[in-house]
Amino acid sequence: MQDFAERLLQELRAQFPSLEDVPTPNVKAALNRAINKMDLVTREEFDAQAAVLARTRQKLEALEKQVEAMEQSQG
Repeated sequence: MQDFAERLLQELRAQFPSLEDVPTPNVKAALNRAINKMDLVTREEFDAQAAVLARTRQKLEALEKQVEAMEQSQG
């Protein structure tokens, strides 16, 4: 998250030149406080959860096909 704060600071300073007058530690501290209040995850965590979701979706689709086949066989 520290890298994120640094990149955000650079972007903010590029967009708002008046921030150049504010001491870097003050801006970084404010950004870090704001970032820590957010419910953020790393890209790795996101990718891991996306993979779990994809596997779960595959299993659900397979189970739905099994149920459909069972219903047709009893039908």
